[in-house]
Amino acid sequence: MTIETGKPAPDFSLFDTDRNKQTLSDLKGKNVLLLFFPQAFTSTCTRELCAVRDDIGRYSNASAQVIGISVDSVFTLKKYKEDQHYNFPLLSDFNKEVSALYDTLYDTWILDMKGVSKRSAFIIDKEGIIRYAEVLEKAGDVPDFAAINQLLGSLAT
Repeated sequence: MTIETGKPAPDFSLFDTDRNKQTLSDLKGKNVLLLFFPQAFTSTCTRELCAVRDDIGRYSNASAQVIGISVDSVFTLKKYKEDQHYNFPLLSDFNKEVSALYDTLYDTWILDMKGVSKRSAFIIDKEGIIRYAEVLEKAGDVPDFAAINQLLGSLAT
C-alpha cells in the first residue's frame, strides 16, 4: 500500500514498552508524528530519537504526539527507552504488519536482515489525515525535521 498525503492514515494497534496496546485512532484530536526507525541502539536511530527527545517541547506546543515504531521487540524497546530517557512512546511492530501497511520495510537490510523498518516520518493531523510522508531508502539519512516542524507549527493553529 502506498501512503499518500491528503488520505486517511491507516489505523493500527501496537504494544508499547509497558505492554499496553496503543491504537492510532485513539489519538484523533491530536496531531501525530510517526517515526519509523530501523533498530534500537544503532547510532543514527539514537541520534534522531534523542534530538526529538531534546526538542519535545516543540511537539507538545504543536499539540503533537510523537510515536517511535520499529520491528524490535517490546523488551528491547523498553531497555532502549530507559537507557535513552525517551519521553514519547516506542511501539513494537515485531510482526512487521504496520511497517508493511505504511510501505516502510526493507526487503533486505544490512547483514541480510529482512523486514526491517525504513527510517520514515509521517504527520497525521487531528482528523486522521496524512499531511506529510517521507520514507528514506538510506538508513543513515534522517527525515527533514525543518519541514516537519514547519508543518506541525502550521497545524497547531
